[in-house]
Amino acid sequence: MSSPSGSGAPSAAQTKTERLLNLVLVLLYARRPLAKAQIRQLVPQYGANASLEAFERMFERDKDELRELGIPLVTEDIDALWEDEPGYRIHQRDYALPDIAFESDELAVLGLASRTWAQASLAGPAAQALRKLRAAGVERDVDALIGIEPRLRTAEPAFDAVKDAVLRRVRIAFGYRRPEATEVVERHVQPWSLASWHGRWYLNAYDEDRGAPRVFRLSRIAGSVRTVGRPGAFEVPADHEPEVMTRTAAGPPTAQSPAVVRVRQGAGHALRRRARTVGEVDDTWSLVDLDYGDLDAFAEELAGYGADVVAEQPRELVDAVVERLRGAVAAHGGGEA
Repeated sequence: MSSPSGSGAPSAAQTKTERLLNLVLVLLYARRPLAKAQIRQLVPQYGANASLEAFERMFERDKDELRELGIPLVTEDIDALWEDEPGYRIHQRDYALPDIAFESDELAVLGLASRTWAQASLAGPAAQALRKLRAAGVERDVDALIGIEPRLRTAEPAFDAVKDAVLRRVRIAFGYRRPEATEVVERHVQPWSLASWHGRWYLNAYDEDRGAPRVFRLSRIAGSVRTVGRPGAFEVPADHEPEVMTRTAAGPPTAQSPAVVRVRQGAGHALRRRARTVGEVDDTWSLVDLDYGDLDAFAEELAGYGADVVAEQPRELVDAVVERLRGAVAAHGGGEA
């Protein structure tokens, strides 16, 4: 039976990823080594109600996998109360990378990668793990979590539900608003793949109402995405090429008036790379002049930088960025922006 949200239960791969992330956070966060019993209570995916044997097997596999990934999980003596039982920790000094210098083009690539990662669905489990650590009174090492930062999330609301439907091969239904249209039309599709094109996420699918493949922009999905039927109900064509299908349907971005954006020093490397001109305002800000295509996509990109980027011109771009920032504040329980 499908869940009301349409997203279904998490996949085994997602559960494992969340468990390993939470384990790393727990072992980095703790100032002192933790016993296995403490780890079992603090990492929710281990299931405190599961058998001890099941936990032992899972924990041993996870230890091996973290070490294979190069994460320096070590065993140390805890104290006399725990007798000979070892404790487990990840030392920040061993986990952290040495100082690395990047060229401007390399920083731009890293910035794009971080923006894609910001759409991953791991923020909730990670925050839950840290709350459990604080509640359990574990003495924390605040410096160990440098680099794990919250980001302003401006992803389309339908992203998670559509992504899960693609992975599970389950049919979905949703309301869709076409460009320049006010009417929302019900669509029933077999989701094949997700692809990002010029800052937008697109769903490639077989449209059952039209009897043909179609591409849908996620930002035009209105309301919730609902699952229809059971997982594994269809097969994705063997010759399906997500990027080709998306690029053909979406086409090149429509030219817009050049934008003028104020960018904080040391930030916005992807914007600087695409800029036509970059001028220094003072020790804090640069003024960047660049072209853009899709107004909505560019507004979401700028809003994602938070306080590090300020749209100056044109007016419609400024209004679109402000609208998204206000929406982000409201979504997180804040007051009027």
